[in-house]
Amino acid sequence: MRSLNYVQRVSLDFTGTLFPHAICLGDADNDSLNELVVGDTSGKLLVYKNDDSKPWITRTCVGMLTCVAVGDVCNKGKNFVVAVGAEGWFHLFDLTAATASKADSTSQHEALSFEDQRPFFTQHIPANTKVILISDIDGDGRCELVVGYTDRVVRAFRWEEPSDGSDLGSGQLVQLKKWLLEGQVDSLSVNPGPEGLPELMVSQPGCGYAILLCSWTQQDSSGSGEEGLATTGSEGPSRDVVLHLTTGRIHNKNVSTHLIGSISKGSKEESSKCGLFALCTLDGTLKLMDSSEQLLWSVQVDHQLFALQKLDVTGDGREEVVACAWDGQTYIIDHNRTVVRFQFDENVNAFCAGQYTCKEGKNSPCLVYVSFSHKIYIYWKVGLERMESTNLLRVLEEKPEFRSHLKVLGVGEKLIWFR
Repeated sequence: MRSLNYVQRVSLDFTGTLFPHAICLGDADNDSLNELVVGDTSGKLLVYKNDDSKPWITRTCVGMLTCVAVGDVCNKGKNFVVAVGAEGWFHLFDLTAATASKADSTSQHEALSFEDQRPFFTQHIPANTKVILISDIDGDGRCELVVGYTDRVVRAFRWEEPSDGSDLGSGQLVQLKKWLLEGQVDSLSVNPGPEGLPELMVSQPGCGYAILLCSWTQQDSSGSGEEGLATTGSEGPSRDVVLHLTTGRIHNKNVSTHLIGSISKGSKEESSKCGLFALCTLDGTLKLMDSSEQLLWSVQVDHQLFALQKLDVTGDGREEVVACAWDGQTYIIDHNRTVVRFQFDENVNAFCAGQYTCKEGKNSPCLVYVSFSHKIYIYWKVGLERMESTNLLRVLEEKPEFRSHLKVLGVGEKLIWFR
């Protein structure tokens, strides 16, 4: 296991406190360049852009924000910013127009009126939210909103609008289904199943996971208004839960577990088959599996892992598994179980990884750490030429012109003998 030393980073000002799932990377303003979205416990939603240390946009929400996400939750062909609070308030923001208004503004951080800072849509859903996911979970081509709760419940919602409603504000979230799990929910993800169809996965304690079956019909989502949220016929706990316990050494069956699915294999042909997903536990277990339940590798480390992400750091289309511990130790593992590690120099409050536009005007792989010292650090140059260890001779031998130069110099055989 080799160690890395990333040095290219920017520091962002952040004076609040946040929950682990109240941070994400995504294209918040639909300009094809990713931003960093953060929600704090005072109800402020902050959007950071490029390498500016101050928030590009600040919005006000109701209650403590526990989770944020960026995605096409309304199925309009563009991204929205979603912020959900512990008290159950769902906030929807459309920041597309903000890009134009900021470009016309003389100040990057121009003060907005109270009305400008408010979300264009709010709705109350069941409280005690913990984690959210925006994805197509049933294979119909439309995105759903999946919410995990602190009481071991998962709910799926879909954005519905009246047939005569042209205004986006006339729509609302309609509950599709409710699942009751045996253990705490720490992560939600979607992974291609053995037949290529999406499967909704949720982590379970003890390095386990469950697949939640999406068995609703079109009639389930035909309700509207407040009545629609309550009369979908799915308020009673559903048992459409398939629990899976991974094999191997588990020190504590109740240890918290995180998962991430749809890990790219780097080939469209391969990616259409069984999807890859990874699990990590607080006691240091890391596993990579496919949707047929085949274990590809398992790694045990001596750090408490609390966050799991995926990121293509080599640029070959294959996404590596990225796990972060509370003390800043970060592991990057490829599909062949090659491990590299990076030590962030502070304790970590929250962590995420993904594509972000920092200094070069384009998205690049980044690692994002939220410290306990009112700072967010973005390491924006984390790309690697290769994951495995190597030496100069091996690198040169991969170049076709290397041996021809050796023959000209008459040292080819001597160099092979030296090896």
